[in-house]
Amino acid sequence: MRSVREVMESKSIAIFGASEDPLKPGAMLIESLKKTGFKGRIAGINPRGGSFQGVTLYPKLHDVPFDIDLATMIIPPKAVPGALRDCARKGIKGVVISSEGFAESGESGKAIQDEVKSILRSANIRGFGPNTLGIVNNETGLLTSYFANEQMASPGSVGFVSQSGIFVGALLMYMSSFPVYRISKGLGLGNKVDVDESEALEYLAEDSTTNIIGMYLEDFRAGRHFLEAARKAVLRKPVLLMKGGRTAAGSAATASHTASLAVDDAVLNGCLSQTGIIRVKKIDELMATIMGFQWAPLPKGNRIALVSFSGAQAIMSIDQAAEEGLAMASFSPATHERLSGVIANYPKRKNPVDTYPDMNIHGFEKTSKEIFEALFDDEGVDGIFFISFAAYGTEMLEPLVDLIKEKGNKPVFFSFLGGAQESALSRAYLMDNHIPAFDFPETGIQVFSRMWQYAKLKSTAES
Repeated sequence: MRSVREVMESKSIAIFGASEDPLKPGAMLIESLKKTGFKGRIAGINPRGGSFQGVTLYPKLHDVPFDIDLATMIIPPKAVPGALRDCARKGIKGVVISSEGFAESGESGKAIQDEVKSILRSANIRGFGPNTLGIVNNETGLLTSYFANEQMASPGSVGFVSQSGIFVGALLMYMSSFPVYRISKGLGLGNKVDVDESEALEYLAEDSTTNIIGMYLEDFRAGRHFLEAARKAVLRKPVLLMKGGRTAAGSAATASHTASLAVDDAVLNGCLSQTGIIRVKKIDELMATIMGFQWAPLPKGNRIALVSFSGAQAIMSIDQAAEEGLAMASFSPATHERLSGVIANYPKRKNPVDTYPDMNIHGFEKTSKEIFEALFDDEGVDGIFFISFAAYGTEMLEPLVDLIKEKGNKPVFFSFLGGAQESALSRAYLMDNHIPAFDFPETGIQVFSRMWQYAKLKSTAES
């Protein structure tokens, strides 16, 4: 059986359903490949022939005068088996079947999908789909998503696996708008007629350009295989899983989406807890956790320090920390002494550190910098959370950014409260400097907890 890697490294592609109409998906895919800089050869397959943006459209696959590694099919389901047989005769390594209307649509579609599966196996062709936008390899510019843009093809370090076609297209398009979330490789599984979640995970675990793995799944084709792949993968890099169909209503919807079978969520949680996979429920949780792993070092312990001008935000953060199993750090006498230079009252120097009204007296830069220096040097502090008013401007953050980059010995997370525009500018400035910043501190607490969970797993495995 060919490897997933062979298909992901394809150097030529044939597009079944290519068109001269720029509004048709087949033409849009050619345009995407041109825009994203794919260096391989492209052939369109269309019974009427023609050309689009310099790419020849051949009436049949055997008319293509060069070898083809990968074929993508944007054609009606009934036409797919015949196209696959042509691929077998051409010696093609892999196919992406983007068409809908297979097992998720009923018995007639299931029969076609079963035929597709049989052809793939007999011809030693690896298949993605049906019902997927396919694959992305940002090392080579290869992609099969006709929704792709230039940013989506900008190399990153997040490997992503999705069972949903639009999810691997539209979500990755959104993620690629921010450098921190840009992907290295993307694998759309669809109905999983061949390549499944386990093989995709194994591939990304070995991929040198992938530092963190994100997954959206609706079911598991081979549960034991996946759990074994997950145990091995998490020893190399963090794996974040978002599972669709957690509820009875959601499970019913997955059946018509990708012909998925329901998985009892409590049982799934028990199994995943043994692997070290980090489970997230929502897209914003997924993206926040990716940011933490990308830009902050793994914590050495679970003791956190809060620095805040807002008592209410500090209290809610403490509640979140307690729910996550984190501890509030106890400062050393030396830290208390250093904090006294900018925080007059002793109760306000305790954890959480209350910066009001002292920051008004000493100024934002002096107060915050001296607090950070003290907490960086305190070995009893494993993570720092800075909750700030957003009216000070980004120039005031420059000394803190320099200090964090210089020290870099523990995770630091920011959140800003205030006007929407000022808060957004402050977060954007920190993100430009690869420092995690969130809308609210509770999000950072949750991310820290997941990073600590992963740090413990790594430490146990290495000891």
